[in-house]
Amino acid sequence: MTKVTIQPGPCKLTTVVEAEKIDSSTAKVTITTDCKFYQPLQEELTEVDAYAEVFGKLGEGEVYTVCAKYCKHPTCPVPSGILKAVEAECGLALPTDVTMIFEK
Repeated sequence: MTKVTIQPGPCKLTTVVEAEKIDSSTAKVTITTDCKFYQPLQEELTEVDAYAEVFGKLGEGEVYTVCAKYCKHPTCPVPSGILKAVEAECGLALPTDVTMIFEK
C-alpha cells in the first residue's frame, strides 16, 4: 500500500490518499479528507486505472474529471496527489516526495 498525505497550503485541509494495487494497472483508492468539497470523492473515486490516468492527457482522466466536479480551486494539489499515489503503487514511478517552494 502507498499512502500520500497532501497538505494543500493556506486552507490547511489535509487529504490522505491510500492506494492499494489490485493488478498491474489498477489501484483501489481510499481518500480521507478534511475538505468538505472533496468528501464525495471518498465514495465516488474508489478505483483508478493507473495506465489510463498516468499516460493520458493532463486533465482528461477520470481523477481530474471527478475532482473538477467538487474542487473550488484550480491549483489544488489533491488531484495530482491522488495520481502520484496510484502511479507509485502500480510501479509506474518511484515513491518520491514532491515539494513546492515559494520565494519572495
